[in-house]
Amino acid sequence: MKTIGFAICGSFCTFKTVVKEIERLKKLEYNVIPIMSENSYSLDTRFGDAVYWRSVIKDITGNDIIHTIPKAEPIGPKKLLDALVIAPCTGNTLAKLATGVTDTCVTLAAKAHLRNGRPLIIAPSTNDALANAAKNIGALLNYKNIYFVPYGQDSFSGKPNSMVADFSLIPDTLDYAFKGVQIQPLILPPQ
Repeated sequence: MKTIGFAICGSFCTFKTVVKEIERLKKLEYNVIPIMSENSYSLDTRFGDAVYWRSVIKDITGNDIIHTIPKAEPIGPKKLLDALVIAPCTGNTLAKLATGVTDTCVTLAAKAHLRNGRPLIIAPSTNDALANAAKNIGALLNYKNIYFVPYGQDSFSGKPNSMVADFSLIPDTLDYAFKGVQIQPLILPPQ
């Protein structure tokens, strides 16, 4: 059984969809280790209270949630994960990954995991993917062992710079990443 880290950042509007994908990974018999950014772990929003999301995620995975830098640090030295998925991956996290900033448990988990030469799968969800975040996406597309879940504009008329991954493609992206291949097409037509 492969062990997958599943890191969740603060694109709170996607949590309901992302949780369904965690359930799918469990049904595919992956051991899923949940990781939540400090904000996703602690903030109550109009999309649900933090304690609710923590409870749901822990119940689905059967594992404790990594939510601090000290808890994320052993991921690298102990080679805890076969792959790491970041879904949703916010523009803030994209920028930190592209520039090597590791000041959150999610970015430290990614750095620690990548040192083992294993796949990191990024599922972006950001309102500025076609603006400020574009350069960071471009940089990450060129990094070894980083793969993207296909993404597209989620509201081209209302939010023309916004893009979000098709989270239902996480398992397929994971399969391709284990073979060292970026799933295609990477850019999806507008929704």
